[in-house]
Amino acid sequence: MRLKRKNWLVIFASLLLLLLSACGNASESEKVSTESNRQQTDSEVKLGYATCAHCLPMSLTPDYVEDITLEATNFASGNDVLTALVSGSLDVAQVTYLHYITALDKGFDLVAISGQINGGSELLVSKNISLKENDWDGLKKLIEEHKKSGEKLRVAASRGNAQDIHMRGEFILNGIDPVKDVEIINIANPADHASALGKGEVDLISTVEPFASQIRLSGAGKHFAFPYEQAAGNLTNLIVTRSDVIDEKEEELNKVVSGIVKMVGDLEDDKELWIDVLKEHTSLSEEVGREALKNSYPDYQMHQEETLAIVKMMKDLNYIQSDVSDKAVENMDYQFLENATGKIPEELGK
Repeated sequence: MRLKRKNWLVIFASLLLLLLSACGNASESEKVSTESNRQQTDSEVKLGYATCAHCLPMSLTPDYVEDITLEATNFASGNDVLTALVSGSLDVAQVTYLHYITALDKGFDLVAISGQINGGSELLVSKNISLKENDWDGLKKLIEEHKKSGEKLRVAASRGNAQDIHMRGEFILNGIDPVKDVEIINIANPADHASALGKGEVDLISTVEPFASQIRLSGAGKHFAFPYEQAAGNLTNLIVTRSDVIDEKEEELNKVVSGIVKMVGDLEDDKELWIDVLKEHTSLSEEVGREALKNSYPDYQMHQEETLAIVKMMKDLNYIQSDVSDKAVENMDYQFLENATGKIPEELGK
């Protein structure tokens, strides 16, 4: 009996060892699986972009990036994209130089890594206003007439977007005080600009393509000026990220910027590619799309001198509370463009 009991104890101990061994192997397997999943997560990059003629081509970026998973998401406006980036929901964002500077002023961690497309801004007036193209004296006279009547000229833009600062800068350049002389109305979604101008809710609007072309071609309004004489020129789009993303996903960011550079090159060479994007992502006609591209300029460089001019203009307009010139320069990281193009920073806008 003792021998049998002893044999059973040996068998039980052996089974227990096998079971523990199996559990140990399962644990190691679990570690490998977890590590594999972590590696897959690390190679994923989330990118966001706004809805405009020069923003929507960002939807093509995944086609130009290899060996990583790039998820590109469309947002209604640049403000929404910026919010998603600073909250950690995105790794990379297509915003504007204005968003970049505003975020730095608010203390957010933003790093610029590439340009993308510039232009796209246009000032349009109501079809009921008799103003010729670039007739700034006529506009100032109209503004004075409205002030005397007790009702300021109603001017609209999407606050926080490049078109807003372009308009304000152009006003100042032409002797118009954007605070004292006109009433500026914020219409957050550029898609609503055509309706506001067409219904007479505003008299002048600073909007972005393709909505500017939609307004002109539909007869809701007419061209007044391209607001590019102010210090910022036609600078519009900028690709930004956060410093923690650079620390954790530097290799992936190199691939993303390289893809953006290639995509920008293709947009310069093939307008049909651009037209196809607009047709896929908007309900606008091909005619509107082709018209919009006349005011859009692919450009992956990051223009430092003009960025500093924007900082000064925004500070003068009380758009920002502090002078972030040093931050704006310091947080422009040219390494990714250098790696993608083989050029030095001085050839890339620095």
